[in-house]
Amino acid sequence: MQGTYTELTVTPSAHLELFLDFLQTIFPDTIEITENSLIIRSEERLDDVIWGVQQFAEALSKQFGKEISVKTVTESKENIDWISKYREAIRPVEVGDFYVYPSWEAPKDGKRNIMIDPALAFGSGHHETTASCLQAINKYVKEKDTFLDVGCGSGILGIAASMSGAIVDACDTDPLAVENAQKNFALNNQSIRNIWEGSAPAAKEQYDVVAANIVADVLRMIAKDLKKCTKDNGLLILSGILDTKESSIEEVFSELELIETIAKNEWRTKIYRKQG
Repeated sequence: MQGTYTELTVTPSAHLELFLDFLQTIFPDTIEITENSLIIRSEERLDDVIWGVQQFAEALSKQFGKEISVKTVTESKENIDWISKYREAIRPVEVGDFYVYPSWEAPKDGKRNIMIDPALAFGSGHHETTASCLQAINKYVKEKDTFLDVGCGSGILGIAASMSGAIVDACDTDPLAVENAQKNFALNNQSIRNIWEGSAPAAKEQYDVVAANIVADVLRMIAKDLKKCTKDNGLLILSGILDTKESSIEEVFSELELIETIAKNEWRTKIYRKQG
């Protein structure tokens, strides 16, 4: 372990969730989320990451037709094994029948135990959106349902659906996420029928339940595809929605029946039924 590490704080003027999504594709380790900023830490130089977020800000500015700036601040800090410190702060999460725990903790009797390591995975149940999706799966997913997880990340939602008796497919645009999800399915002794690199348009069938825990702007972009791969009378579980984006999601999914909204802090998860 080196004597120092670099801490990079990324503070965008808008669209924090899109910057988080971008950073997760280029930075393999833990990203800390604060109210207005994203913090990453590494023993390596982070010049390429800084350049990447600046280019991403320029691309977003062109896409939205207004300037979106990003402030980056780097600090060299004494290396106190922050990964171990982070692990010490991570506690298991209990959502309905599910108990999500890291590998250094023990499973819980009488629960559907899901082992996910937050420092290594793309989703661990600690974020409000993932916990809300687990809550929805616990309530709505039934034995023999077909289930599609769009943007599967660690695979945690598909694993939960499989433990509920569903037949699970999954996809993610990030090949590392696909690989990570497959490993987590095996680690938790759960079966995944099909998984692919890509998104909802590549689905070859319709599903009883489709879950997409992404970000609101991406949900809007792929709304047509999400609806298309949901069966008549099937459910759509949509998450990753900041409260400031909730109305825009309601607008694009307005023809569906909204059966529940789960609110946790500033995040929203919305469950829709596609009426036949």
